[in-house]
Amino acid sequence: MEKKVLIVGLGLIGSSLAICIKRAHPSVIIIGIDELETSEEFALKRKIIDRRGDSLEEAATQADVIFLCTPVKSMLGQLKVLGELPLIEDVIVSDVGSTKIEIIETAEKAGLKTFIGGHPMAGSHKSGVTAADEDLFENAYYILTSSDINKQSKISELQWLLSGTRAKFVVLTAEEHDQITGMLSHLPHIIAAGLVNQSKAFNEKHPRSRQLAAGGFRDITRIASSDPQMWTDILLSNKEALLELMSSWQVEMEQVLSWIKNENKEAIFQFFYEAKETRNQMPVHKEGAIPAFHDLFVDVPDVPGVIAEITGLLGKAKLSLINLKILETREDIYGILQLTFKREDDLKKAKEAIENQTNYLCYEK
Repeated sequence: MEKKVLIVGLGLIGSSLAICIKRAHPSVIIIGIDELETSEEFALKRKIIDRRGDSLEEAATQADVIFLCTPVKSMLGQLKVLGELPLIEDVIVSDVGSTKIEIIETAEKAGLKTFIGGHPMAGSHKSGVTAADEDLFENAYYILTSSDINKQSKISELQWLLSGTRAKFVVLTAEEHDQITGMLSHLPHIIAAGLVNQSKAFNEKHPRSRQLAAGGFRDITRIASSDPQMWTDILLSNKEALLELMSSWQVEMEQVLSWIKNENKEAIFQFFYEAKETRNQMPVHKEGAIPAFHDLFVDVPDVPGVIAEITGLLGKAKLSLINLKILETREDIYGILQLTFKREDDLKKAKEAIENQTNYLCYEK
């Protein structure tokens, strides 16, 4: 009898999971549900799913494995509904949420004894079912959360089902997960958004600052372009960890403020020195809590057709760009073309293609 997998929420993550599961296990039947009928129709037409579910209540009772791939607040309501249904015995229920404690506590209260929290640390600049990508999770960390050692067999079963993602699985407790992602993802998103909002008020007083806000400022605030509704849900769901982290951040900034005010050169130097040393020891080009940006910089002459030449080479190599940006182009000097790729492997191939067919200098930062 074929295993049935229900995926609730056919956005980027849910639809990409469906493709990965089907690739590794062709006999598995994928049932899909989404609040948008057009997403269900697209997924069915493109064979991302095998059939549509009439409703959560109807489809869940037939499934051997259920993935909730909806926003956190929607997921909490869905868990409560699942707890009231006559589900198949030992059904595995999992999710893809960015926070875990609140979700796991809700699942336990609903009586879902075989719930295993999940968080694939992967994303894209695109969204929705049309952005489904079979390579989305490759080499990314996929965190599974459970505090029950008796669930090890179910965790192994889930990893087997998700083998087509080619992700790197890590098992943590819910507390560890929320503290780590709070520090490495949630707090940086708050800081980036704060910097951008502060610059908005600053721009009104100093209009030329908007013109000069490219380069480094744009790079360190890239993540501020994230979905505001999703991040509202994440912050409120990971409230306890973030309150602690933000309090520590405020203390640190107050200290820096004091050092500047009192011209404490030694303390300021040590602040930047320790940050530099710690940053240099971090893994390079690894997928982590924040989606990585793989940037290739190309020195190009400021002449007509040069951008078309570069993009043409990338097209021939069948490489897809996330973003293209001109950092500087002035008459009679070389400008800098910044090409952003989804994967490091694409960056390497692009660098090779450009260097082999032009005399332009390519480099990474």
